[in-house]
Amino acid sequence: MTAPILELHEVSAGYGPFHALFDVSLVVEPGKAVALLGANGVGKTTVARVASGLIRPELGAVLVDGEDLTGAPPYRFAEAGIAHAVEGSSVFASLSVEDNLRLSFRRRFGASGVAGALDSAYEQFPVLGRRRTQLAGQLSGGEQRMLSMARVLVESPALLIADELSLGLAPLVVDMVYAQLAKLREAGTALLIIEQQVSHALDLCDHAVLLDHGAIAWEGPPAEAADRVATRIFQHDGTP
Repeated sequence: MTAPILELHEVSAGYGPFHALFDVSLVVEPGKAVALLGANGVGKTTVARVASGLIRPELGAVLVDGEDLTGAPPYRFAEAGIAHAVEGSSVFASLSVEDNLRLSFRRRFGASGVAGALDSAYEQFPVLGRRRTQLAGQLSGGEQRMLSMARVLVESPALLIADELSLGLAPLVVDMVYAQLAKLREAGTALLIIEQQVSHALDLCDHAVLLDHGAIAWEGPPAEAADRVATRIFQHDGTP
């Protein structure tokens, strides 16, 4: 039996005295897509950081492809095939688009693999090819998000953790981002999608998990998720 690519087992985590997660258990099977949904501030990004090794859980275990990586440094998660596209843009503003990509690709593929990786990035995101000599800090918000994604998507990770990729983007750009996620999944990459754009996430995913106040409130098929998400968000925000 194939081990889950990611398994969080009764994880509790936080930031100093602030506790953000309480006994969270979550499984992502190889090649599958899971949507992690909920209102702002309920702990979704903390789940992403635990799952990629950026935060060490206080309690519980984190397994990647059956290996216990609880407390391991982030590079161990990356070596195991976990890629994390973080919330917002994460680019080197003073470097060109191509230099941003070269830095990432040289580390991952070595000098001999950079050219092929660049070709793949520009094929996935043609706008980056047209902007290759432009400083990353001069790109639009959507273009910077594409650049952040390109740096991880070309690697074809075993699991991509996508944290609020649509945040602040125009609808057309969101559609482009999700088209790339769909292609990545078709190629065999599992997805953990943390998203406020509920419809986009549910259209792509096999399973939905609803987080509320740092704990799993519900999980089940995407077809049943939208109403549950709406109800929980209203309750969280105090909306009648």
